[in-house]
Amino acid sequence: MKIFVVGATGRVGQLLTEKLAAKGHNVFAASRSAEKIPETDRIKPIPFDLHASVAEIAQQIRLMDVIYFVAGSRGQDLLQADLFGAVKLMQAAEEGHVPRYIQLSSLFALEPERWSESYLAEIMDYNIAKYFSDNWLIHNTNLAYTILQPGSLVEEPATGEVSLQVTDTGKNAIGDVAEVLASLLDYPNTTGKVITMHEGSTTIDTALADI
Repeated sequence: MKIFVVGATGRVGQLLTEKLAAKGHNVFAASRSAEKIPETDRIKPIPFDLHASVAEIAQQIRLMDVIYFVAGSRGQDLLQADLFGAVKLMQAAEEGHVPRYIQLSSLFALEPERWSESYLAEIMDYNIAKYFSDNWLIHNTNLAYTILQPGSLVEEPATGEVSLQVTDTGKNAIGDVAEVLASLLDYPNTTGKVITMHEGSTTIDTALADI
């Protein structure tokens, strides 16, 4: 498949790009810092700016089979990148009739009453941006979407085991988040779902099959 990854130089995006390429997909690795992405037979770096217009974005994603939005400004550009950039990408994807759209979000982003819990209180503004972008994807598009909402991302070794559809806060190895994102393509039952996630004791394949 032709897969367009927005945010390919981020912590999750880099690993996701590698995993998708290893699965045999042709990955268009999009980033404002595309020069940092090594080009391979399966990975093509694409200069990409979330400040661009919908028309400009639509030209870049023509003929793609899947779009991943895994970009994050880490608080530096929440409105134009994390929120409005995501919405423009959705609009462009609809114009291009992209068959599958996968968005990386934040744990309980659609539940404002939980934003004071644990570490979530420290990322309130980020969750506000994700609240509106997730809602736009669900209610204002006809895209075949999946939204993954992991808990806090930690730079620890991946375990290959997770808990999905969680009701409490928790952490996630970045590698496990990337593996879940890449594996969503193998599980059509995840389409139209919002999936919460943190570390656990169930293999990724089993957890996704049970969604």
